[in-house]
Amino acid sequence: MPLLILILFAAGLLTWFIFGPRLMAWRRSRLGRRAFPAHWRRILRKNLPLYRQLPADLQLQLKQHIKVFLAEKAFVGCADLVLTEEMRVIIAAQACLLLLNRPVDYFPQVGRILVYPGAFVAPRSRADAAGVHHEWRETLVGESWSGGAGQIVLSWDDVLNDARHGQETGRNVVLHEFAHQLDGEAGPTNGAPALATRQRARRWSEVMGREYSTLRWQIRLDRPRVLDDYAATNPAEFFAVSTETFFMRPQVMQAQHVELYQLLSDFYSVDPASW
Repeated sequence: MPLLILILFAAGLLTWFIFGPRLMAWRRSRLGRRAFPAHWRRILRKNLPLYRQLPADLQLQLKQHIKVFLAEKAFVGCADLVLTEEMRVIIAAQACLLLLNRPVDYFPQVGRILVYPGAFVAPRSRADAAGVHHEWRETLVGESWSGGAGQIVLSWDDVLNDARHGQETGRNVVLHEFAHQLDGEAGPTNGAPALATRQRARRWSEVMGREYSTLRWQIRLDRPRVLDDYAATNPAEFFAVSTETFFMRPQVMQAQHVELYQLLSDFYSVDPASW
């Protein structure tokens, strides 16, 4: 009996390996062809000014991605938050901005999205050089987990505020946390997402390293800067914060960080400064 179970499991695994990707592609294509609900369009126009600025072809792409995203991702309300359809659409729309004009697998490491009413508290721990274990609690507005427990955690208050006013502040927690997921698709989250060629990877390392050092220098000397200081935490946060700024304040980034803007434009295959 155990042998039979093993054979059936192996057969099922082989069947999925052969037909699974095709089935997934067919399902996503079918979802993409469905009519986009009119009330979803009203939600986007009301809450996401950036949507209204997108060229028509990118609006169409975004709506197709939203349909697939919402069908594949589980949303969980936390701390008594009752999730609405409007909340899910607003979150999905912002996440899917990162997928425009690119080959997509819809953030395969993200199984679910946890949403709190506002900022939430997360436990933290680490051992110092002497081996002493330290524990503390940190207040957050977003968090990205990859690996076996792949999920995104978000503060709804910040999600909505960033959707409506991110072009003024340069901040967008959804873009930030999902950029971490793109980063992690290449392995460790270290600010270097998967790139097609060694030449592009080398160029990425050169520009990101130079811009990261420049930001740290600007902070030390208290010079004016477009990137939030949190970007100087480490290369992974630099990539995530740069992604926020690229989509939220593209004209300013393009003027002050020409190489960084072009690098991100090549990676994301869009030019937000032209919208």
